[in-house]
Amino acid sequence: MAKKILIVRMSSLGDLVHMLPAISDIARHVPGALIDWVVEENFTEIPAWHPAIRDVIPVAHRRWRKHWWAADTRAERAALRAKLQSRRYDVVLDMQALMKSIWVVRQTLGTRHGLDRKSAREPMASLFYDVKHRVNFWQPAVERQRQLAAATFGYTYEGVPDFGLDALTRGVSIEPYVVIMPSASRGDKLWPAESWHRVFDHLSARGLGLSLLAGNPEESARAQALSRGYPNARVMPRMSLREVARLLAATTLMVGLDSGLTHLSAGLGRPTIGIYKASTPVRTPLEGAGYTASLGDRGNAPSAETVLSAVEQALTYRPGGVMDEIVTGFSGIVPGLAH
Repeated sequence: MAKKILIVRMSSLGDLVHMLPAISDIARHVPGALIDWVVEENFTEIPAWHPAIRDVIPVAHRRWRKHWWAADTRAERAALRAKLQSRRYDVVLDMQALMKSIWVVRQTLGTRHGLDRKSAREPMASLFYDVKHRVNFWQPAVERQRQLAAATFGYTYEGVPDFGLDALTRGVSIEPYVVIMPSASRGDKLWPAESWHRVFDHLSARGLGLSLLAGNPEESARAQALSRGYPNARVMPRMSLREVARLLAATTLMVGLDSGLTHLSAGLGRPTIGIYKASTPVRTPLEGAGYTASLGDRGNAPSAETVLSAVEQALTYRPGGVMDEIVTGFSGIVPGLAH
């Protein structure tokens, strides 16, 4: 008999990527699972990529809160409420445990599961669940979400995380370029320009192209300044998540600050190096099927030497721990955006 499941996890990009292995576990261990997912409208592509998701239900909380009582906002909220209440779920699982996710949970029909007050980031959220689960807070986010899902549905999982993103990487040829993510949502996450230049020099000497990501004019200006003097570098235009995923799927390596796109690269199984400066990798390390290195910590940025060492390990890494040189040779063409 099919089990109707609603997942509530609205944002952010990195957190949504961390959710994907839990969805794979549910699909594997819950026979006939029909899984819907409530997510912020800007991130609907992430759950839609997973083959086990039946329906993606967008919510615009970030946009609505700016004009909460405007007529258009009230109409959109009413439409969301009607859609949520048109289906009765066997399990409503809040995997965010914040008061903003509770606003969604309270409009659903079904048995509501979530974290208990000692496990939730906002303990008050636990008051609104029918069934509460204890999950240790200080552990990697991917593991924490897998444990919550397993406790909710009563199974034991094993094996490495499966992000369910095979459709994005299947048949993709790896190209000789490196994706660089030098920007972040907070200024205290930025890494010094001189350190980036040492990495650029090393990668350029390897014959690799540099594709710098930028999501807004400020980030584009930073990327342009960093890449000045590197003929093998290009600053990519603003792209959709799918276009970025195509770029990442074919990259030889990604080096980025602690950002959602860096975590997406790791989830796609690409060799990925994350630079942590204002956040800790204890709870959000890079995880994926390829080589990953989560370097630095809050208040302790990694040195250029540390990152360069990881770059060399990544460029010679093969699954199973086998090391072998990656063939390089920059062609000046960045694939994945023309189709």
